[in-house]
This record gives sequence, structure tokens and C-alpha cells, in this order.
Amino acid sequence: MTARVTIIGAGLAGCEAALTLAAHGVEVELIEQKPAHRTPAQVSEQLCELVCSNSFRGAALTNAVGLLKEEMRRTGSFVMRAADATRVPAGGALAVDRERFAAQMTSWVRGNPRIRIRVERVERVPDVRPLVIATGPLTGDALAADIARRVGEDALAYYDAIAPIVSADSIDWSKVFVASRWDKGESEAEKAAYVNCPLDEAQYRAFVEAVRAARKVEPKPFEEPRYFEGCLPIEVMAERGEMTLAFGPMKPVGLVDPRTGRRPFAVVQLRKEDEAGTAYNLVGFQSRMARPEQERIFRTIPGLEAAEFLRYGAVHRNTFLNAPRLLDGTFQLRSDPGLYFAGQVAGTEGYVESAAGGLLVALILLDRLRGRSPLLPPPTTALGGILTHVSRNPETYQPSNITFAHLSPWTGPRLSKTARYEAMAERALRDLDAWLATRSDAGAAALALGSIGSAPVSLGG
Repeated sequence: MTARVTIIGAGLAGCEAALTLAAHGVEVELIEQKPAHRTPAQVSEQLCELVCSNSFRGAALTNAVGLLKEEMRRTGSFVMRAADATRVPAGGALAVDRERFAAQMTSWVRGNPRIRIRVERVERVPDVRPLVIATGPLTGDALAADIARRVGEDALAYYDAIAPIVSADSIDWSKVFVASRWDKGESEAEKAAYVNCPLDEAQYRAFVEAVRAARKVEPKPFEEPRYFEGCLPIEVMAERGEMTLAFGPMKPVGLVDPRTGRRPFAVVQLRKEDEAGTAYNLVGFQSRMARPEQERIFRTIPGLEAAEFLRYGAVHRNTFLNAPRLLDGTFQLRSDPGLYFAGQVAGTEGYVESAAGGLLVALILLDRLRGRSPLLPPPTTALGGILTHVSRNPETYQPSNITFAHLSPWTGPRLSKTARYEAMAERALRDLDAWLATRSDAGAAALALGSIGSAPVSLGG
């Protein structure tokens, strides 16, 4: 490989990767379709346009995304420097003036002599390597079709159905039971993969009525609702008939509540999200209900009255790879060495996570361009958690925001949730600093623009 990299897409992941590589002396060709063309969600001619919100979400280190942001600052993220420089008041969150943020990122990219911008709508994967595809969730139809031809139609999703995730320690275990359907002789570990929340008839009918009456998130103009029968939103199923959910994701068939010796009227199944069982997803509960409605209604499910939601249900237009099946753990396509995918097209959900993907791809490429194996961040860190997410659950893979369930489980003394997250954040930053010390390029991207100058983030702030 030569010290030249081509990147398609000048969003958060693409620009983060381009600026990081350029800061280390790598020549970058950045291909972007704006201003000649735009996706239906874009309105600005600036790079790194924030199309949905101006929020980078929570700032506290007891929030997984707050930890990820601090790790990115310490690693020299350009996106985080621009966000900190253009922040606006938002309580405990990091929000930015989106026009100033995009203008700052655009200025850095356009002003960097090592980055050449080529305006072009890419419809086929170019033959050049190394190549980074960072085209986001609205990847053009022609390019998406070409990618699908390379990886298989079933490995590229065009419409995303996401089930909610709750933390394990927020489940009331006295009201649920562990079992798999039909009790087919599985091991205790296999049975423990599923937790069942039983509902009686009155609870079930009240749940269906609440779902029907809930406020829904209307599709954006660029999101044509093309639901697949195999992953319908629960509210669509509820509208089809009062008993549809009971014959769908809430069917109790093959399950017996050991406390009563009887089959419940309906069941909500929770499935382990990680091997350690720190988080569970609500099986089949993809939803367009507004987030406050999801919290209110899902907390009427027995055992979930105090549920902490690590991710909410969603159904929206998205283009993403089945990363665990296709990529090698370094965002590189197994079948085509030198071809990388970064950002939401790889299944990282959210502004910060997408930028983190671009940062990671850049560091991985720098290692390979120097002829060494990639020095990956520890799995105890949030940056390592990004790599963990895109490497597990190939059969049920879905885009996800960063959560503490993506980090190595806490193995120290038993702590309250807040204290445990504080301890995990302290461990993450300690391990991150040790990892950065092993890299000769630690913080070099930040030095290219002058010191980041970010003060340490308070664990409670």
C-alpha cells in the first residue's frame, strides 16, 4: 500500500478519517457528491452536515456516549474539537450550532493541502485500494446495489427495524422467568439467553390499547415506510387486530411460568444482548412510537416497571452492512482486503459513534500503511466497544448507539448502577491512556491543529 487513501463520503466518519490521516502525512482523495447532488435529507452545501439534530447527546462520563466523546478527545478527534468549539447551552448534553460546526469542519477539510476533494456521485465501488466507504445511512441506490452484488443481497439492509434494549439490572427479576420455548433440553446457559415477562389477559389488552393510542413518530419526507412482514412495528401489528401481537412477538406458546405451572396469556421475551447478560433486547418490539411513549408503555410490562432504556425501538430508512458477517474486526471487508466501511453504513448509530468509526478506521489504516498489525483500543474502552458492536451477533445484527453493554463487563465488587458506570469509565480512561502511550502517533491529530485543550470531564458533570 502507498501512503494514499481514497474516501467516499464527507460526513462525520469520512471527514474524521480524512483529517486524521492527513495529520499523519497521508494523501487523501475525498469523494463527495455535494454540491452537485444531495441526498433527500441534505439541505446545506457544507461538509459534515448534521441533518437530524444538533445534539451529540450526554456529556457525563456515567453516560456511555459521554465516555466515548472524552476518549475521542484524548485520541485527537477533529469532530470533537469542532463540537467543543461550537457548543451551545444544552444542560447535561453536548449540543452544537450546527451551521458553525459544519463550517468549521468544512474549513479544516478544504484548507488541508493533503486532502483533495473530488465532487462526484459514485455509483460503483472504485478499484482503488485502500478505499474507505463512509456514505452514511442514505447511501445512493446505485452504489448500494453495487455493494450488495459484492457482499450478497441478504447482507445489506435498506430499511432498519430496531428493538429496544434495557439494562439487566433494571429488570425486576421477581416478576419474570428464564426459559426458552418448549424446553427442548437446552443447557442452563442457553435457557438463560431468554427472559420472559408474563402478562395476563387484562394486562395484555391494556397494553394493546396503549400501543394503539400512543403518539407515533411520523416518517421523514425521505423515508418511505416499506415495512417487511417479518419485522413490522408493533403498533402496525396492533392495528391489524387485538390478538395479532399475541400470535406474533408476544405469543406464549411453548412457555410455562414455573411459579404458576401455567402458560401465560401473553409474553414479552427479552434476549441477551451480550454474553455477560448486562443488557437485553425486547424481541420483535421495533416501534415508531415516540420515545416518551415507549418508556411509558413498555414500563407497564411486568418486570420492566423501572426499566432503563439503553436503546429505543425504531423503524427508519437505513443502509447498513451485516458487519459481523462481512468485516474482519477492523472495518475491512474480509473478501476484499483494502476495502473499509466507516460510520453508519457499518452499523454505528449516531453522530458520535459514526465519527468514532472514522477515527478508528484512520488509525487502523495508519498502522497498516506503516506495515504493522493494527493496535486496537482495549475492549474495556468505549472506542473498543465500537469494535465489539460491529463484531458480534451476526444473526441479529442491528445498528446501535454505544452503551456500557458494549464494553467488557465490570468484574470488580458489586456496585450500584451509577457507581458501576463511574468505575467502568475510570477503567476505560486508564486503559485508553495506556493504549495511547503504545502508539507513537498518540494525539498527533490534535497537535496538527494545536492542543485540543479540553479540560477533564467530571464524572458527575
